[in-house]
Amino acid sequence: MTIYLPFLEPKSLAFPPVEQALDEPDGLLAAGGDLSPARLEQAYRSGIFPWYSDPDPILWWSPSARCMLNPAQAHTSKSLEKFMRKHEFQVTWDQAFEDVIRCCSDSRRKQVGTWITPEMISAYCQLHRKSLAHSVEVWMDGVLAGGLYGVSIGKAFFGESMFSLRTNASKIAFTYLARQLARWEFPLLDCQVYSDHVGSLGAKEVPRSDFLTILNKAIAQPGPKEWRFDG
Repeated sequence: MTIYLPFLEPKSLAFPPVEQALDEPDGLLAAGGDLSPARLEQAYRSGIFPWYSDPDPILWWSPSARCMLNPAQAHTSKSLEKFMRKHEFQVTWDQAFEDVIRCCSDSRRKQVGTWITPEMISAYCQLHRKSLAHSVEVWMDGVLAGGLYGVSIGKAFFGESMFSLRTNASKIAFTYLARQLARWEFPLLDCQVYSDHVGSLGAKEVPRSDFLTILNKAIAQPGPKEWRFDG
């Protein structure tokens, strides 16, 4: 099957309307362009994210159904609550961003291959330096045990990937993230594509049009001035 895609102009940040995304593969919108901070920010503001593997060109997506979570409705299982009460750990913001994204890449590569290429790592580290990308780290016995990273604009947080080197470490990171976003009254934690893992944490699929309505309201609100955990 031949797929015809718009190819992004290198000197323009414009994306095609998301309604033009393909039905099969679901959400594929465009190819090309670059991973500059300005283009990535424009993509997230438009409900679009990059997802591709070497040696493919950069591919941009906006699925017809978007997996998302209202942080105030995040689910924490009784077993995880019990685990967190019984085990010692520390959770931090933005203390080891590059370590987190590299661990996410390594974890994905060992499973089914990764879209977190060296080019992606470099791009998101640039976003982090501009305070647009953030990481949550979970430390056990003084060692990085798990975490996640994502992009934040206004009061929208776009989760990208998570990893776990110790039991429940990624779930702890997600739980702390969701609880803090709820305290800041974020209405949106984007999980992109549904999986049983994020579904168990309370995420659900909504139509793209509903997602964009929530997104536009969320990014219009001012985000936190300081990224730290309360308490």
